[in-house]
Amino acid sequence: MIKGFKEFITRGNVIDLAVAVVIGAAFTAVVNAIVASIVTPLIEIFWQPDEEGVAGIQVPDLYGGEVTFPVGDLINAAISFLAVAVVVYFVFVMPMNKFKERAAAKAGVAEEEAADVPTEQELLIQIRDLLAKDDTSAKP
Repeated sequence: MIKGFKEFITRGNVIDLAVAVVIGAAFTAVVNAIVASIVTPLIEIFWQPDEEGVAGIQVPDLYGGEVTFPVGDLINAAISFLAVAVVVYFVFVMPMNKFKERAAAKAGVAEEEAADVPTEQELLIQIRDLLAKDDTSAKP
């Protein structure tokens, strides 16, 4: 059980995942700061924030007050998500796919070289045939 856990940890997937989570969290904080300091003011140009500071579409409710649909928050969240997704794709996914393609190409070359080498069964058949041939030629 411990040996299996050790193999799982040393395989590299766990380390890669941990690094991705830490970098993703740090990058998410940067993207959220950019969105809050640049995108939110741009959104507030079109939608004035209400008393609570929420930018969005204000609609009168049934009781004479107003309800605010927080469109600004939705746009901020969408931009944050897209920015993080783009960076994760170009920094992590695309390089890993290229690495896997190169590894597969190298493995393909190794498989082609291995295809020229006879298998163990083919070698045993050849030995059997040679022994049978020698056995028949030794008989008078």
